[in-house]
Order: sequence, then C-alpha cells, then structure tokens
Amino acid sequence: MSTRIATFNMENLFRRPTAFQLSNPAEREKVLDDFAQLVTLLDLPEYRQDDKTKIAALIKTYKAYDSNPKNPPAIFINELRPGKDFEHRPTGLFEKSGPDDDPHIEIVAGGRGSWTGWAELGYDDLDMSVVRNTGRVVAEVDADVLLTVEVEDRLTLERFNTQVLGEALGRRPYPYDMLIDGNDPRGIDIGILSRHPITSVRSHIFDTDPEQPDRNLFSRDCPEFEIQLDGAPLVILGNHLKSKFHDDPELRLAQAKRVAEIYREALERTDHVMVAGDLNDEPDSEAAEVLRDTGLRDAMSHRTYHGKPGTHGECRSEHDKIDYLLFPPTLWDRVQSVGLETRGIYAKGIPHFDTVKSKTTEASDHAALYADLDL
Repeated sequence: MSTRIATFNMENLFRRPTAFQLSNPAEREKVLDDFAQLVTLLDLPEYRQDDKTKIAALIKTYKAYDSNPKNPPAIFINELRPGKDFEHRPTGLFEKSGPDDDPHIEIVAGGRGSWTGWAELGYDDLDMSVVRNTGRVVAEVDADVLLTVEVEDRLTLERFNTQVLGEALGRRPYPYDMLIDGNDPRGIDIGILSRHPITSVRSHIFDTDPEQPDRNLFSRDCPEFEIQLDGAPLVILGNHLKSKFHDDPELRLAQAKRVAEIYREALERTDHVMVAGDLNDEPDSEAAEVLRDTGLRDAMSHRTYHGKPGTHGECRSEHDKIDYLLFPPTLWDRVQSVGLETRGIYAKGIPHFDTVKSKTTEASDHAALYADLDL
C-alpha cells in the first residue's frame, strides 16, 4: 500500500502575535525582549519598588490594559479577578487612573501570589485568504499522514481541517487529528492529521535540560504519534527544535540528542519509527549529525528527489534547509518518491499559487516536504 507522509510548518494557523507583523526586525525583537522581561518580573514572589516601576513602565508603554480586539496591544495583561475584595483590598496587578493618552499605572500587587492572571502577546486574526493558501498547500500534497508544525491548538487544527480543507476548499477532511499543547507560551505547537487511526500519543514536555535541570528541554515538545497502518504501527516523532531567533545552538543540540534517545527507545516497540518536522538547523549542523548517527536518513537525499535543495525562504541551497523527514533503514528501501511543495511560498525564483500575491498572503515561508512509501 502506497502511503504519503509529509511535514509542513504552517506558521501558526489563524492567529499570530502582533509583534510578528512588524516589518522592522529590531522593533520586533524589542517587543519580544520587553515581553520576556515583563514575564520574568511578574513571576517574582515579591515586587520591590524598583520592580513595580519597571512593570508599570512596560504596561504603560504597550497599553497592556487595552483589550480592543480591532487594535490589540503588542503585550496584554490578562487579569482574572481585578478590582477589590470584600475588605476593599486590591485583587489585581495594577490600577489605572488619569487620561487615556497619559494614564498613571500603579502596581498594587505585592508579588506573584497576590494577583491572578498573566502577561500574553497580543494576537491578530489572520486574513482567511492566508489560511486558504495554507489549506491549498495541504490539499495539493494530499498526504495520508501530515505532521503539522506551528499550530495554535487542537481546536484550531480541527477547524482548519473541517472548515478550510472541507468546506472552503471542498476536499476530504482528515478523520483523525491530534495535538498536545507544548511548552511555547505563544501557542506554537506540533500536531498531526491522519487518514489512519492515531492509536497513542506520548508527550515529552516535561523532559528537562541536562545542563539546567530546572528548565524544560523542548521549546515545544517531541510528541510520539503512533499511527495504525495495515501492517506494523508507524511512530512519528514530531519536532520543532529551538529556533535561531535568540539562537541557542547548545540547547538545539541537547534537544537533538534527546530526540535520538527517544528514537532508539521507540525502536524497541516497532521498527517503523521516523523523525519529522522543523529542526531549525542545516544538514551539516551538529544537531542534524546527531540524528544521522542513529542510522536515520534524510528523505531529500533519496535518489528519487530532484527538487530544490532548501525547504525555507528561497529554498536555494542547503543553508535554507531546516525541514526534515528522516527514515530508519527499515523504511528507507520502502521509499518510492520524495517531493517538495513550494507554491505556497512568495519568494524570488519560486513559482507560486495565483492566490499567493505577496509575503503577507503566502501560506508559509516553509515548503511542505513529502514522501511516498510502500507500507
């Protein structure tokens, strides 16, 4: 039976932080740095006066109190119980007074335990034309099993499956979809769409960093999806390793080493185990080498592949290759063909769908990588 397996970084379906829409990388980085600083300050058990001053300044700078859905702030404070209790003590993080164009922000909470809520990045809804272009890529690839990278949550994946693939594009929705929320606070998760039953899922969100035992190892997760085929079960290890934004190659290498361990452990259950997803590193990187040392082989090195060398951006060279389908020796001889769907990308030298008219309407800046196997 010919089975098509694919991986596609969809760049977060439906919504993305408003900060990611900024065209200036320095401005985008400033927002993300300020957000990280605010989260760190808010998690302090006790707020000193200097901490309160910094928190108030960040709230005021980003109008983090404004929940206007038509013009969401880049950073927002989501308070669950703002106001005062029955003894008239404040129950929120801050109180706002004065004119809207120059308000006074007073931090009234004494520390993390004295208010309920969190800081989050503001989100914009994506134009449905973008989502339809994402759906077009998925429809054209028409994989039997598709690993999806950068999906907000399972309900988003399900809505995409039924409303975009099924209703908007008139394609057959996948009968099975699964996603477990990972460690990324922005909701960048790894999911799967399958035409075959998903019989089990194992998460690794609680794996810790060997160098920093108090830190989660995986930026997102390394879920093990077990798919029931006609023959032996197929296990796909889904990945989205640490990005090169605020790069940490040592963390990415540690993640790859753990993926290699999980791969070897899964081989004890079935010899049909593969690694897929966005490794955020090039083929000659240490992270990729660690995985190759297990015996895994890259689909794009198969004799049947004749496409572009990269999977991201302009896809011009192996420097643009960060997405992978890695097969074990037991599956390598079953690979019939390998392909790359690039028409969802808007980039120089890449033909694109007629509905992809600019960078803002491209399906993703990643191509979808797929392989047909005799399973």
